[in-house]
Amino acid sequence: MTNHQFLLILAGVAEITPELSDKLYEVTGGDIEFNMCDGVAFVEFDRTASSLQNAVTSAINQVEGSGLGVRVVRVETEAANTIAKINADLLGMVSGQ
Repeated sequence: MTNHQFLLILAGVAEITPELSDKLYEVTGGDIEFNMCDGVAFVEFDRTASSLQNAVTSAINQVEGSGLGVRVVRVETEAANTIAKINADLLGMVSGQ
């Protein structure tokens, strides 16, 4: 098992309430930080699973299955952001030739 860190960006959250926070903490097993920045709600996960895909899939199922009307609209990981930057740099190098 490996530890995976990622964010789930949420829709359907106007504000962070104690009830919402408590329910998300409960349904996810407590491996989260629930935050909002510039009107965008997100849940930070620090989850142990056999793969990143399994970690993310289980998190999405828990959040969307919570009965809170919350929907996951995007997943972010540091690894994916790094790979996207490398790909953009490579594309720029190829285009510049």
